[in-house]
Amino acid sequence: MNVSSKLSSTFFSTTPHILTKCITLIQHCASSKHKLKQIHAFSIRHNVPLNNPDIGKYLIFTIVSLSAPMSYANNVFTLLHNPNVFTWNTMIRGYAEIDNNSAPALFLYRKMLVSCVEPDTHTYPFLLKAISKSLNVREGEMIHSVTIRNGFESLIFVRNSLLHIYAACGDTESARKVFVSMDERDLVAWNSVINGFALNGKPNEALSLFREMSLEGVEPDGFTVVSLLSACAELGALELGRRVHVYLLKVGLTENLHVNNSLLDFYAKCGSIREAQQVFGEMRERNVISWTSLIVGLAVNGFGEEALEFFKEMERQELVPGEITFVGVLYACSHCGMMEEGFNYFRRMKEEYGIMPKIEHYGCMVDLLSRAGLVKQAYEYIQNMPLQPNAVIWRTLLGACTLHGDLGLGEIARSHLLKLEPKHSGDYVLLSNLYASERRWSDVQIVRRSMIEDGVWKTPGYSLVELGNRVFEFTMGDRSHPQSQDVYALLEKITELLKSEGYVPHTENVLADIEEEEKEQALSYHSEKVAIAFMLLNTAPGTPIRVVKNLRVCADCHMAIKLISKVYDREIVIRDRSRFHHFRGGSCSCKDYW
Repeated sequence: MNVSSKLSSTFFSTTPHILTKCITLIQHCASSKHKLKQIHAFSIRHNVPLNNPDIGKYLIFTIVSLSAPMSYANNVFTLLHNPNVFTWNTMIRGYAEIDNNSAPALFLYRKMLVSCVEPDTHTYPFLLKAISKSLNVREGEMIHSVTIRNGFESLIFVRNSLLHIYAACGDTESARKVFVSMDERDLVAWNSVINGFALNGKPNEALSLFREMSLEGVEPDGFTVVSLLSACAELGALELGRRVHVYLLKVGLTENLHVNNSLLDFYAKCGSIREAQQVFGEMRERNVISWTSLIVGLAVNGFGEEALEFFKEMERQELVPGEITFVGVLYACSHCGMMEEGFNYFRRMKEEYGIMPKIEHYGCMVDLLSRAGLVKQAYEYIQNMPLQPNAVIWRTLLGACTLHGDLGLGEIARSHLLKLEPKHSGDYVLLSNLYASERRWSDVQIVRRSMIEDGVWKTPGYSLVELGNRVFEFTMGDRSHPQSQDVYALLEKITELLKSEGYVPHTENVLADIEEEEKEQALSYHSEKVAIAFMLLNTAPGTPIRVVKNLRVCADCHMAIKLISKVYDREIVIRDRSRFHHFRGGSCSCKDYW
């Protein structure tokens, strides 16, 4: 029996009975939008007024709970006379849950105030949720000041919402202030602040907060672990992440798909791609994100052929790849020098999967041509792109011109970069390297002077390594560590050993007016070399060394580290700004594309 028949058979002649029946049916209509509309239609046919606050309240609540279109809820809402605070809150909640635009929720909030309806303890969490999705920190600050004035700020669910919005918007300082001011901190609060720091370039702070959380006896959940793994990946803290993995196994969280995807991503970003593959192999459930994480991880770690094999297997299992999947596929083709395959995948992405290429995909194609030494074709490809090329694409071309010695195109690429990102120090360095490769020393000096005149300074390089339970940071010529004397003595020994293996310092690109011997010394003190020497001193023979560097590894360090991996028989993994380098036995996974 359908809803209309049921209602007809239980029809009472008095409106109150019909009204009560409609409300009861609406309250029990928890799973079907179609049934809800049938009840709504019945109420209209039998003159049950929607402006009745009770039926309107329950109808709107059910519409929102069923995630029906908010236009439907709004049509009902506009018919109500003097809706109560519950109904206003329901409407604000509905817009907060379905839209990344906070404007409708804020409009309702202001209209609510104009209607002389006082917000209650539920209004602000819903409103702040809407604002956090739009990432508008100014709107969040405005509502924060309102909650202080009306006394709601002290409530834990209001504070949790404020904490979430500041963290989501990247305002970690404000998030920290709200967190510190909280007398009571539940797991939601800890998760919000840890996640905020982890996702906004402050992984050390995220890990410190996790330790503080553990000391206060708060048990982490899946959300905490995902944030923690993100922080570990950012720092390259492989051992700490492994301990998190052990914890996950102990508490049974490895059945959680989201947690497993984060674990897979963590191992890939730490350069431990075989452990990432092991996680993938042990997953009982996998989705497109799982496959994409592994494909991208293999590609950026230099295992392009394997990445493409996994993509083919993904297609055989009839999973539909997404935009990011194809970024990994195209990157793999570029890394392997598979020109024809790369252009074929690019075509298939558009024609078979209906994915319109984004700037990242075009960037992969420019890199594919550049790596093959086809610099002029790369330039023509950029000119014919349907999208406006960004600084990353022009920088890719400039780097290729530096490698392949095309001064004319290099200067063209540099002219575009000056318009897009005139203060980017790396572009000055690339152009200077290009001039140095052509032995145009006067132009090298001009570039150096223009950096000073334009107020552009090279971004200080640093390298991170993990030892024990700590992450150590080293900068160029860093002597702050207690073992500095031993580290620099070992660096001198390493330089002599490498020279006996045929190493010649690559001094041409040292932008300083100093003697050749001083240039060699400057190169030997680069942060990644200091970090590697520190790890050689403090780890057992044969132990892999992993380094995270904020800048690209320079040509000299790349050549030197290849030899260090051979002389000391160590696997050395470096994650720099652009890619992974797996050094082993005197060679590198990047195939010396430099």
